[in-house]
Parts: sequence; structure tokens; C-alpha cells
Amino acid sequence: MPKSLLTLAALCAVFLSPSLAQLHAQTVLAHPDARVIVKYKADSLLLRKRADSAATERSDRAEAMGMRVGLSLRAGESVAERTEVLLATGIGAEELAARIKAQSDVEYAVPDQRRRRTTVPNDPLYLTGPPLTPALVPTSGGPVAGQWYLRAPAGDVQAGANVEAAWNLSIGSPNVVVAVLDTGVRFDHPDLQRAAAGGNVLPGYDMISDVDAANDGDGRDADASDPGDWVTLAEIQNAKGPFFECAEAAENSSWHGTQTSGLIGALTNNGVGMASVGRNVRILPVRVLGKCGGPASDIIDAMRWAVGLPVPGVPDNPHPAKIVNVSLGTSQPCSHAMQEAIDDVIARGASVVAAAGNSGAEVGEPASCRGAIAVAAIDAKGEKAAFSNAGARIDLGAPGVGILSTANAGLTAPAEDNYKRNNGTSMAAPHVSAAIGLMLAVDPRLTPESIREKLVGAVRRYPDGSTCAKTETGSLCGAGMLDAAAAVEAARAPSRAGNGGLASGG
Repeated sequence: MPKSLLTLAALCAVFLSPSLAQLHAQTVLAHPDARVIVKYKADSLLLRKRADSAATERSDRAEAMGMRVGLSLRAGESVAERTEVLLATGIGAEELAARIKAQSDVEYAVPDQRRRRTTVPNDPLYLTGPPLTPALVPTSGGPVAGQWYLRAPAGDVQAGANVEAAWNLSIGSPNVVVAVLDTGVRFDHPDLQRAAAGGNVLPGYDMISDVDAANDGDGRDADASDPGDWVTLAEIQNAKGPFFECAEAAENSSWHGTQTSGLIGALTNNGVGMASVGRNVRILPVRVLGKCGGPASDIIDAMRWAVGLPVPGVPDNPHPAKIVNVSLGTSQPCSHAMQEAIDDVIARGASVVAAAGNSGAEVGEPASCRGAIAVAAIDAKGEKAAFSNAGARIDLGAPGVGILSTANAGLTAPAEDNYKRNNGTSMAAPHVSAAIGLMLAVDPRLTPESIREKLVGAVRRYPDGSTCAKTETGSLCGAGMLDAAAAVEAARAPSRAGNGGLASGG
């Protein structure tokens, strides 16, 4: 493996079910090119405006920066104000970032690394857990029948999110928009119909800039449907191709965005399929993950666009979101670029809910970023799921084992729409996003800070003896278990003056 790839080893942890492709921490560059996100200082001479187009100005800046660092640089996408992507061949992204960062008029330079949907290993005993009742499969780690995770806790099933009781207070509102940054969505699924046809799904946007990764024949466009994200063995073994060594083995299509969307806003009480937590909230699908994931720059642009902030070259979003669900990540600490994007989203009045990751280690970006609500996965008994990342950065736990949701039967291209059980922190995060949607339906004036305060303050404590239970050194899984009913009840009460959030939120 080339040295430039080795420098990015262990980049990505992935959030999906063991029935899909099993991915481990690994190098995941989209191309042989090194990609770096660069933000210039406001007084940089390279930012001088001219009569040329924005694309020409970026190209000229890339050439000028290349002369400084002794490399041939190419201009990539514009990310935000004074921020853009630079590309080079024959050098690692870490080394390129270090050279550019050393320039006095550069605010920061960080590798534009891929983020991936997160999966768990397929080892036969990985999800082994004690039986909950004789009727349940002993090796599942949780129930395998019904949507147990929506019900109130009872008996051995202690991690139910108490959503049924929450519906007595709020069934959501079409005025609340939840952005799902993921692989896109299957608009033809009977439980995920378009809002214009009586469903909950808005048009959204495809924010994938790379044509190869997008797998739909072009780059960014207004079609957020998921064409499939499969990767063949031939593709990952082709040293001259765009997916060289981006995975350890061939992967079937994940339909990951369809799964996360179903948990948040699948049509409910329609006599078809499953119920969702949010019921009447609107889903805004934003494609950021394609074949072998996607770079941070696309995700950053998608975050900004989702909440109504301008993104160069992309039409403004007519349906700004109040909640951004990101069931994706990397094992790396929060970068300057991602932190800045999350800060901007929160300043816009929207909450960011992020899956903690499935590598069984410390929380990585974006869940590790300040202000994001980091969600760990727990099983039905209130134990930490073996795969879930954990630690002081976690805000709360939510059901993430044996979770039924909307899916598709296609191994590559779309086939019959169906339902599937999955495990992962990316199944846990949507429960929290949708619960926040119910809270905002009760009080749309809630700020991200007050939402965090009320959400975390309303959790149920972990069962005594749980691997998540609080100890002298703190809890591995945050303040407690999601209780949607208590959170909605808290949303109806006035916020405590002067409390902008809890310390556990980072």
C-alpha cells in the first residue's frame, strides 16, 4: 500500500448491520489524489477579488499556493467563506495539509478524509447476549420481534424509548424538518413516500461532488434518491481506479439512508409496514455517502445547506432543517473544518445528532465535535452494545440492537422495497433526532442548547449493574437512556434561565 494511504489507516468506523458489508478502520482515499480543506485568513492576499469567475479565482489560488509549497496543486470545491478544497498528486494528505498550514495567511488546513456509514463485524458471537425471554433468539443481543424499542420499559426490556407515551403529547409536525445526511433514500418505498404525495419525505439534494462515488452518472444534483453504493472486488483491486483499496472486501448496497429515514419519519398508522418515532415530521434526505463513503467537504457543505446556509453552486434549500442527523463518521478527532460547520449549524438554531461509532473505542468525528449530541447504542436490557463507541463524550444512549426499519432487497441496484433489522449506533441516533422532532412540535422556540438540556435531563437511569451504569469515573454511555415521553414533557416546561446546556455535551 502506498505510503500516502498508510498515513490514513484506521480512518473510518462504520454504522450498519452485520448482514451488510463488514468494514473495519482503514484507509479510504477516494482517489490517488491528496485532498485538503483550506481556510484562508481574512487578510490573505490570495483572496483578492477580480473580474474572473469564482472557479478561475480558485484555480489561480491553487496555482499560487502550489508555487509556495513546491507542488502542483489543483482547485477543488468551494466549501464555505474563505474555505475550499485543494488537491495534489504524489503526496499524502497529512503532509500536504502540514505544508499549507505553515503558510502565514492560512487559518487552517486539514485532510479532506472520507466518512463512512458505520458497520459492525460479522463474527458469529459479536452480538451474542443473554436471552431476554424463552421466545427470543438467545444470540441476538436483544428482541427480534416487533418494534420493542418504541414501547415503555417493562420486565427485562428496559431500553424501550417510551415513544408510545410520547405520542400522547406529540405526534410531530410537518413544520419540523429533520435532515438525514446519508446515502439518500428510496422514494418508492411504501413507508417513505414524497411529501407532495402524502408522505413525509421532501425532495432533498444530492451533495456528492465526485461522479464516480455518486454512482448516478453525475455529481451534485437535485435528486436525493439512492442508486446503491455497492463496490466490487475488481474495483477495490484496480490500482488505477477511483476505489482502489477503499474497502477490505466487496460490499453490497447498504440502503443506509433509507433505514435511518424510516426510523425518523416512516408513515405511521397507515396499515403498512412499520411505525416511526417522528410520525409527522418531514424528512430532508441529503446524499453525502456513495460508493466507499464520501469526503468531509461534501458533508460540511451538506450540513450548511440542510439548515439554509448558502453553498456555492447549489440552489438554496427551501426547507431548512431544525435537526441534522449524521449516522456516519471516522475514528479521527474533530477537525477544525467540521467543528466550524457544526458551530454554524447550531448558530442557525439547528441541532446536530451524531452516531457515536461502532468500533468499540473512543468517539470520533463528527460525534466528537463540540455541540453535537453524541448517541451510543444500547441493547434491550440497557447494556452497552458491544460494538458501540463510548466514553465521556457520549450524551445519552438509545436502542441500537435488533432495530427494524425500511430497506431494499437489492444487492447492487434497487430491487423490491422491504424491511430489515439492523444493529449499530446509526440505528440509535435517529431515535434521538426524531424525539427532538416531537419536542420541537410542542415548542418550536426551543434552542439547540435548551433541547440538549431538556433531552439529557429527561433520560432514565441505566439499570443497576449495567455496563452503562454510572461509576466513580463516570458513565460510558452518557447521562442515561432516551425517554421520548419525558423529553417531550420537558419541552412543555420553561427552560432554566442561564443554563445553555450540560457539560456532558462537550
